[in-house]
Amino acid sequence: MSTGQGPGSSARGMEIRHLRAFLAVADEGSVTRAAARLRVTQPVVSRTLAALERQLGVRLVDRSTHHLALTPEGVAFRDKAAAAVGAFDEALDPGRLHRWPLRLGHAWSAFGPYTTPLLRTWERRHPGTPLELLRIDDRTAGLTRGEVDAALLRGPVDSPGLVTEVLFTEDRVAAVAADGPLASRAALSLADLTGDAVVLNTVSGTTTPALWPAHDRPAATLTVANTDDWLTAIAAGRGSGVSGASTAAMHPHAGVAFVPLTDAPPLPVLLARRDGPGHPALPHLVALAREIVAREQRDSPGNSIH
Repeated sequence: MSTGQGPGSSARGMEIRHLRAFLAVADEGSVTRAAARLRVTQPVVSRTLAALERQLGVRLVDRSTHHLALTPEGVAFRDKAAAAVGAFDEALDPGRLHRWPLRLGHAWSAFGPYTTPLLRTWERRHPGTPLELLRIDDRTAGLTRGEVDAALLRGPVDSPGLVTEVLFTEDRVAAVAADGPLASRAALSLADLTGDAVVLNTVSGTTTPALWPAHDRPAATLTVANTDDWLTAIAAGRGSGVSGASTAAMHPHAGVAFVPLTDAPPLPVLLARRDGPGHPALPHLVALAREIVAREQRDSPGNSIH
């Protein structure tokens, strides 16, 4: 909904406080809670948000319900605002003026078996630019919110404004309770998992019921928000799960057995970055990631990583 000013209006009157107020409202779903978070009064947040909407010429927040919700324009603007605030805060961080770390996000399993070679080789070749590996439970591992410079992601990513490159694929495995009847099997099929619940990480995971044929979907699903809760639920016998082969090595759990899946499509592992200017060391990271994958696959051709 328009607020009376065209979207091409000048942004000269916009300040970082406008973006912080919008992000607080978006995160909290309430002007009152956003005001408490920002340590200002509720009217201040309301006026700041209204001013931002007038400046942009679009309605960002739907106020027609008791619980505030973002409009489609608000959803699209949220990632841009978060990236702008993140860049602003980083630019003013005195600790980063002389050493500008390259932040590499991941939601789980990082770079799989190539994680250690990547970190060690980077440190040796680029000692002046620390490579920070950050786990962030988010579908883009914080990339669209400006929390990282690049991200290692699994599965298809359709977030606008990102450039992605498939570096390798890995076989999928079933994750089952270590003391359950499926743990001793040499291999499993997707159909073997449909009799009980399947645990799905709906925040950063890639598995959905659509992985199964329409006529043979899981009997039930249990949703969790991160890899740790996913492993805990499976270990407790509340259901089984599906993940990439790297998960078995990167997230071992005494209560979970990982069994190869014979009929699940491989999982692509992507290196993603924002489309536009970014950290000056990003090209070096892309080149090194490609080099590490090619070298490790040449030296270990028989593994489940392709």
